[in-house]
Formats: sequence, C-alpha cells, structure tokens
Amino acid sequence: MSSAKEIIVIGAGIIGASIAWHLTKAGVRVTVVSESGAGGISTPNSFAWINASWGNPEIYFRLRTRAMAEWKRLANELPELPLAWCGGLCWDLPADRLEAYAAEHSSWGYGIERVDAKRAAQIEPNLVEPPEFAVYVAGEGVAEPVAAAKALLADAERRGARLVAGTVDRLALVNGKVNGVIVSGETIAADEVVIAAGVGATDIAATAGVKLPIETPPGLIVHSRPYKKLLNGLVHAEKLHMRQTAEGRVIAGSDFAGGDPGDNPDATARDLFAAAKAALRAADGLELDFHTVGYRPTPIDGFPIISRAEGMDGLYIAVMHSGITLAPAVGLFATREILDGERDPLLAPYGLERFAQ
Repeated sequence: MSSAKEIIVIGAGIIGASIAWHLTKAGVRVTVVSESGAGGISTPNSFAWINASWGNPEIYFRLRTRAMAEWKRLANELPELPLAWCGGLCWDLPADRLEAYAAEHSSWGYGIERVDAKRAAQIEPNLVEPPEFAVYVAGEGVAEPVAAAKALLADAERRGARLVAGTVDRLALVNGKVNGVIVSGETIAADEVVIAAGVGATDIAATAGVKLPIETPPGLIVHSRPYKKLLNGLVHAEKLHMRQTAEGRVIAGSDFAGGDPGDNPDATARDLFAAAKAALRAADGLELDFHTVGYRPTPIDGFPIISRAEGMDGLYIAVMHSGITLAPAVGLFATREILDGERDPLLAPYGLERFAQ
C-alpha cells in the first residue's frame, strides 16, 4: 500500500473512526474532520448490537458475519476496545417466523440454539416471564459505541492522524475531482476524501453534485441510571429490546434501532422504561436517567453504500445503518479499495451506482 496519500475522513462516528484507524495503520496521512467530535452523531444513539440476525438475504448475512470476525481481529489489535460477546436471546417474531429464521440461519452456519422457558431463564435469570420458545445466539455481542469510536481515533492519533473540529462547508473540486474540503471557510487539501458522516453525508455529497438516496428515521432509546447487574446479554422481546452497558445502565428500545418517539418523546420514553422495568426481576430501584432520539442514516433500499462515487474522482462514500456491526470490515475493505483499488467481493452489491439503475 502507498504511504504517500493524504486522505480526509469526514465523520468521527464508528464508521469514520474505523476507516481512519485502518488508513493510518496502513501508513496514510489522515485528517478526520468532525463537527460533533469523537463519537459522531448517530453512534451515541446506537443500541450497539453486533450481529448477523434475521431479515436479511444470505449475501448480506455473509458481510455481517465477516464483520463479526473482524471485530475479534480488531480487538486483538486494540485490546482497549470495549467489546463483549454476551449472546442474544430473541423472541421478537411469531413462532413460525422465528422457527423459519432459526432454520435458515442454522443452514448458513449461524450458531443458533432453540430454547424453551427453562433454558431462557438460565440464560437471563431476571426475566419476569421467560419465553416458551426463543432462539439464542451465543456469538452475538455489543460494543460500547462512543468509547469504541474514541479508542479507535485515539490510537489513530497516536499513529499520526490529525483530528480537526469544524463544519464542512463543501467539498473542494478542481477539474471535476475532489481534492479536499472547505472547513469553516478554510481549505484542507487531500488526495481523496471519504464521506462517513452519517446523517450529514447527503448534504456534503450534494456540494459535489453527488446524490445519496438516504432516509433518516428516528429511534428512541431509554437509558437507566447505573444499577446492579440484571442482564447477562441482549434481550429481544416483543416490542422491547434491552441490554445492560458496561457501566450498568439498562438501555432499551421498542426495537434494536429504537422506536418511533411519537408526538411526545418524553411520554414515550417513560412508557418504554416502565415496560423494561416491569420485565425484569429485582429492578425496584431501577431509575430512568435520560432518553435519546437518534436519526439512523439508512439508504432507501436498507443496505449500505460503501464505494467510490462513480463519475467523481477522489470521493469515497461509506454510509449505512448497521454501522456498529459493519465498522471493522468497512474500515478494512475501504482502506484496501482506496489504496490498492482492491474491492472485496463482499462489497459487490453495495456500490452507489446501483441507485442509478
């Protein structure tokens, strides 16, 4: 890989942090530009589930399982990453669909265990009503999202990356090629620019005439005050997804991406927290601390955009929901493609050009 390139990464959430870390490790001179600082905007509002679970075709499942393996590789290289392979217990589907999911993913090699109420209670002893039928994947996990992004960026800085706080006014163009960014009126030059700015990516790309078909649905998640250990891993019950953070906070959403906050997010948060508290034994002292409403950068077909911007030299796009799961694989694959022109076959379906068809 060439060490001569100067590359700007726009965005300091988990995707931008991973790309910046991988590029820096490869010897590139990297500048990370972020308005919000380390952790970004979407990342702090993430449920942070690392998985290759239901609802996706096999080709996307293969990318997600590769990303799960890359999390383990990344943790070996950066042991301070806050990562836990705590397992996930799921019954957030009708029984027939849950069985179909288990059968399909088992045939793909995903480590699914079908469990009854007795086994579910062994996995999560504090559930008030263990499910009669659920599936359990011991290999699923979580990352503490902001701490993980900060750890990646801190190590990138130690390796020579530069972090710049500021607003990207626009991409800098010369003869139809992106050659830097204008930040708060000042030009920062680069050989290539990576947009990993989540919900802000659309407006930034538009300054170079590049259209990103992205939606930003909201998702509400409640956070308790730190409390004694109640949950061993991830719980995906009907309209109630929960986990407990490393500092002891129980976080919950009506699904893992957070639910609709409605017209009164405060009331929605109180009701959701009451449901979470009622679902857990020994939770009498559990108190709501705060709620977040995050906006998830989601391409309109539901799948990531990870590719160069066709027809615009010097610009690479990395925008997606499922950023926590995909981050280490995206960082690795984007680095190889940017520096060597080597596009991993797992990325084949996820080019921006698919939306022009």
